[in-house]
This record gives sequence, C-alpha cells and structure tokens, in this order.
Amino acid sequence: MAEEKKLPRHEISLRGKLFLYFFVFIIFSLTVIWFLQIRLVGIFYGNIKRNELGRVANAIEEHINDEQEYFGNIVYQNAVNHGVCVRVMKLRGTTAVEYISYDISENCVLHHMTDEYFSKLYANALYGGGEYSEQKTLASLEQAGAYYPQFTFSPNKDLQKLKNEKSMIHVRIIENEDGEEFIIMLNAEMTPVNAVTQMLSLQFVWVATALLAGAVVLAFIVAKNISRPIETMNRSAKRLASGDYDVDFSGRGFKETRELGDTLNYAANELSKSDRLQKELIANISHDLRTPLTMITGYSEVMRDIPGENTPENMQVIIDEANRLSELVGDLLDLSRLQAGASNLNIERFNLTETLRETMERYRKLVGKDGYRFEFEADEDICIDGDRKMLLQVLYNLINNAINYSGSDKLVKVSQSVHDGAVRISVSDSGEGIPPEQLPLIWDRYYKVDKVHRRARVGTGIGLSIVKNVLELHSAAYGVDSTV
Repeated sequence: MAEEKKLPRHEISLRGKLFLYFFVFIIFSLTVIWFLQIRLVGIFYGNIKRNELGRVANAIEEHINDEQEYFGNIVYQNAVNHGVCVRVMKLRGTTAVEYISYDISENCVLHHMTDEYFSKLYANALYGGGEYSEQKTLASLEQAGAYYPQFTFSPNKDLQKLKNEKSMIHVRIIENEDGEEFIIMLNAEMTPVNAVTQMLSLQFVWVATALLAGAVVLAFIVAKNISRPIETMNRSAKRLASGDYDVDFSGRGFKETRELGDTLNYAANELSKSDRLQKELIANISHDLRTPLTMITGYSEVMRDIPGENTPENMQVIIDEANRLSELVGDLLDLSRLQAGASNLNIERFNLTETLRETMERYRKLVGKDGYRFEFEADEDICIDGDRKMLLQVLYNLINNAINYSGSDKLVKVSQSVHDGAVRISVSDSGEGIPPEQLPLIWDRYYKVDKVHRRARVGTGIGLSIVKNVLELHSAAYGVDSTV
C-alpha cells in the first residue's frame, strides 16, 4: 500500500509575521482614531455643549436667592459670556410667570415658544428629576409646533441650511429659600460640525497616508533587526546538527537573543565534550575487548596446532580472559542500568563496619601473595540503611582502583569515621597522584589522566563511574583528594 505523502505547510517567517502584526496594529489604530475623531465628533460636541449649559444653570441657581436686580445682572453676564438665551420663569400655582429673560441670539426659540411645548419641556424636567436637555434641529422644532407662527428666522442666512442647524434646550426646576419654584430655561445654537468633519476627514487622509508609509518602513526595519540574529542562529544550529561543533551562536541585538546565543554556545561546547568522550569510550572499550579476545584466540590456536600445549596453564589463561570479558560486560550493564534509572534500591539495615572487615579480608587472601598490604581503621561499629549489594560494589571498585594505582609500597588504607551523624569511608593509596584540574574528570567512563590506556590488574576501567552513580542514587556525598 502506497504511503500517503504529506505536502509541506506554507508557513510565514518570523520577519513576515512581525511585519504583519505591526501593519495590523497601525490599521487598527487608524480605525480607532477615525471612529473617535470623525464619526463621534457630533456626539462629543453635543456632550460638551450640554455640560456647558449645565454649568450656566449652576451659576444662575447659586444666585436665585439674591435680589431680582442683582440676579438679573448675573443672568445677563452668563448669557453674554456663553452666548445663550435665558428665561427664568417663576411658578405661581399652575401658572408660569416670566421672572428674568434675555434674548441674545438671532434664532432663539425660547422667547417664541408655544405654551404647549413649554408644558412638554416642564413635564420632561419633572420626569427627569428636575432637569432635562434636548438637541433638535430648528426644522424638527418647527414641525413639532414648538414656537409661534409669527417667529421668523434671520434673513441673513440660507433658510434651508438654518433649519438643518441644531439647537439645544436645557431646562432645570429649582426652589429658593422661601420654597418658591423657578424654571431655568437655556437655549444655545449648535455650531454646524459638517465643515469641521470634512476638515478632519481630509486631515485624517493625509495623516493616515503618512502613518501607513512610515509604518511600512518601520515595520520592515524592526522585523529585519529582530529576525536577523534568529536566522543567523538557525544557520549555526544546522551546522551543529551536522556535527560541526566549532559554531558560534551570535545573538547580537537584544537581551533575549544574546542569552539564547550564550545558551546555545554552552550546549555546543557540552555536545563537543560528549562527542569527544564518546569516541574515547568506544576506543577504550574496543581496546579492552580486543585484548582478551586476542589472548583467547591466540592460546586456543596454540592448543589446537601444537601438540603438548593443551596444558592447565594455557586453559587458565583462556578462563581468566573470558572472566575478564564477562566482568567488563557486567560492569557496562550495571552502569547503563544506573544511568538509565532502571536500578531500584533495595534498602536494608546492615553493619557497614563488619562488611568492610570482610571485604578487606577477602583482598588479603586474593592479592596478598603479590605483596599488597591492607590496613583498616574504624572508631566503632556502624549500622546504616542502604542497598548492601550496591554499596559493596562501591567498596570493591574503590579498593580495586587503589590497588591498580598504588605506589611502590603497595599499601591500601581504608578508614571509617563518624562526623555530625554521617559516616565517612576513605580509601587511600600512595600512587603518583592526579593534578587538581583533572580531579573532577576521573568519574567519567574510561577517563585516563595521562591519556595512556593500560590494563588494570583488577577491574574494568569504569569502576569510578559506577561508584558515582550508586552514591548519587543513595544521595550520598563523594569526592577525591590528591596531589601529584
């Protein structure tokens, strides 16, 4: 059955997305400006005019208790200063009597208003809690019968245009200290906003064109500057993926790209180290496997081809080399399980001091004939909780390492001490020592200080890696002290 081939998706680059986002933001901003500055200019102007008439009504209300003559002066000043017509009516029962009146506008409707429309405005003010405003064209007021027929508009203006102009009426009902009720009526002509709107529209076109042109250039520059270091690092990452570890991730331009570049440089350096150690590991394991295999093959051919060479000694060499292969494979498996987290701790309580004594006794019997000496010191017997089998493997590997690199005196010392509730086991020898800068590296698999690989008398060369992983699995501290 043929496998369906997926077509690659068309994806927008970072530069394209940044440019698109920037462009959309500019379009959105211009839309908001157009809506607020042009479409809503009439509403804003109406609210401003309404608030202005409210302030005039407040100023008049503050002096409602003054003498009529002084009160009239206050009303006149406000009418002139704000360009509004004013009528202050005083209620006497169900009749409204004119108290103060100023007509300073050519087309004021208050002084020509019918009683029916006046009653309608008064009723709306009562219903609105004592205040009412309306904004209508003179044509709509005429159609509603708001003023007397004998009222004529200013002959200096075009009649049709004049009737389309808006007029605002503001009504407020108040009382003075004596409980007398007054009606303040204000009327102001609304300046036509059509001309203003046309001017703003023309201005908006020029501003929008300039902003869009500038936005396109700026978006291109910003997108290019942001995407350039990322594109550079992407090319370097492809070189790194192909095995070139000498790449440089340069993230100049922004804090985030610089930090990303530093992180990728660190990762490239660590990958280079890992690759180098992996190659050394493969070379060392190959060497350790090749040596016993060569010995087994050589002795087997001798025993096959030469009569009389089928001796117990030659057989023992083959057995020893086979055991060494088995030991190497076992250690590699143990290390792999530890590093993969597949080894589970079997915690039990056991006597650590007694375990050390037994271990040292085994070594005395095993390699004592070769001149090795072992010393063990312990302040007291200590019992601990841990995986006895794994910790015993740690002891074997540390002692094997000390035997392998001991000095001419062939002395290996093991000591046990207790400090602040923790037990410390020290294994020491009098070998050549290790330079300080190379001490942290000895826990790596097959790491050799002098880089000269040699077979150990005991062990496989990965003992210290096993020690490290077992102790870390027990959350135990470990370390090494050495001088050359």
